[in-house]
Amino acid sequence: MKKIVIIAIALVAFSCKGKEEESFGKEEPAASTEASSEGMPAVAQTPEELGATLFKGKGNCATCHQVDTKTIGPSVQDIAAVYKAKGGNIVAFLKDDAKPLVDPSQYEVMKANFAITKAMSIEELQGLEAYINSNLK
Repeated sequence: MKKIVIIAIALVAFSCKGKEEESFGKEEPAASTEASSEGMPAVAQTPEELGATLFKGKGNCATCHQVDTKTIGPSVQDIAAVYKAKGGNIVAFLKDDAKPLVDPSQYEVMKANFAITKAMSIEELQGLEAYINSNLK
């Protein structure tokens, strides 16, 4: 019985060792937005494209905001119009450094998403701002 346990442990140890050796000394490919999976350079996203990607994905914005319709939150067009008219700073609001200008009554609902937006880079926040402003009519 002891021999079976020892053999099993040895097999596990050697099977794990083989996986470690495979990656030892090999450089892992870095995740990059500048290269496609085929090794060709990817086309850089404009700020508006980055913002649209974030708005519909990681930012979770599309859950409450539609481009031209008020749902849970104001429409993207309304947000852009109010921030333009009042000279507001969307990036500062998304960082929770500025008061809401569009619908202060929904501020408490929006606060739940500041954990997402505060973790974004300035480039990502500027992309969201560019996307919102690109929907201004």
